[in-house]
Amino acid sequence: MDTFLKKLHILFTDSAIRNRVLFVLGAILVFRILATLPIPGIDHVVLAQFFENNQFLGLLNIFSGGGLSNLSIVMLGVGPFITASIIMQLLTVMSPKIKAMYTEEGDAGRAKFTQITRMLMLPLAILQGFAFLTLLQNQGVISGLSSFEFIANVVTIVAGSVLLTWIGEMVTEFGIGNGVSIIIFTGIVAGLPSAISQLLFTFDVSQLPMYLGFTAAALLVTYAVVVMTQAERRVPITSAKTARAGQTYGGTTSYLPFRINQAGVIPIIFAISVLLFPQMLLNILATFNVAGVASAAQWVVAFLSNQYAYGIIYFLLVFAFTYFYTAVTFDPASVSKNLQRGGSFIPGVRPGEQTENYLGALITRLTLVGALFLGAIAVLPLVMQQATGIQTLALGGTALLIAVTVVIDLVRRLDSQISMRQ
Repeated sequence: MDTFLKKLHILFTDSAIRNRVLFVLGAILVFRILATLPIPGIDHVVLAQFFENNQFLGLLNIFSGGGLSNLSIVMLGVGPFITASIIMQLLTVMSPKIKAMYTEEGDAGRAKFTQITRMLMLPLAILQGFAFLTLLQNQGVISGLSSFEFIANVVTIVAGSVLLTWIGEMVTEFGIGNGVSIIIFTGIVAGLPSAISQLLFTFDVSQLPMYLGFTAAALLVTYAVVVMTQAERRVPITSAKTARAGQTYGGTTSYLPFRINQAGVIPIIFAISVLLFPQMLLNILATFNVAGVASAAQWVVAFLSNQYAYGIIYFLLVFAFTYFYTAVTFDPASVSKNLQRGGSFIPGVRPGEQTENYLGALITRLTLVGALFLGAIAVLPLVMQQATGIQTLALGGTALLIAVTVVIDLVRRLDSQISMRQ
């Protein structure tokens, strides 16, 4: 308790940490103000009905930080930037030059990688903006717009997405934590009051045991997410002894921490983006009356409406992206070389190729556990929805996983900042 009070005192008295926290809070306030400014021509009654029956938009509303539910000027959220990031991550596998830029060229290479991602984000934002407004116009959610007003709305929401991504990057640089994740987290938290009020409005005393069971399950899942996020496998390493000027140096023992959930929440976000992008693309092509596209779009929507098919694909995508993202961000060969250069080794394992193989096999086993856990958490709400028939649980697992992971990461970074001041 005494340690907690000391850290709390540093948080409020240290100007550098306080300014970072205030910057994050200010950015959140600006974002929530932007999320309340709707584009013109909305029929709110039709919009509410459309959202109620469309899981596709419900998932995307997570990326928009809640801005899509009222068709605000930031309705696209950080979705285009996330899609661009996925494409760039995929290119690191196919292009050795891009992979070298991301992993070997240091801060300058990563800055160039991020700049290319931003440039790719713009056409994707235009594509998504046009697709959404066309879809909403065809469904009668938006009406009475001329061609000029329609184009003006596209430009507005694209600019809103670029602005929101810039705010997220500023939070990452001048605040605490990952700015894009904080924006998504803020949207999830902002949607809690309406979700609670809807639950209270439809509350049925006869189903009280079921509600208590859901509450217990939510607490259990939250605990499991916290444990799995912080769980790590510690690999002992020993530095070689060296003798200089009659004195012996080295010989100390430490460890390399490998998290079980090495990829964090990124695979969930990637999987949702992959599920959403084909639907958006087909909706765009359907507006141009391309032969066969309309029927293909209807087939895709009908296929994903099947909860069993949707759950299986969702699980497999999360599982695959967990391995993919871990392979992109963790290179056993690089870690092995760095250990060898530093005169360190893993007890019982030869430096060089054997260390590389050992670390590769270890991270593969750990990733299997993390991938199965992420996939299970992602589809758990769908399983509960099928078992109980309560539709409001469709997004609970994804939102809960993102929210808990972001909070843990934020607390960890804040504690790191405070520890450096101590």
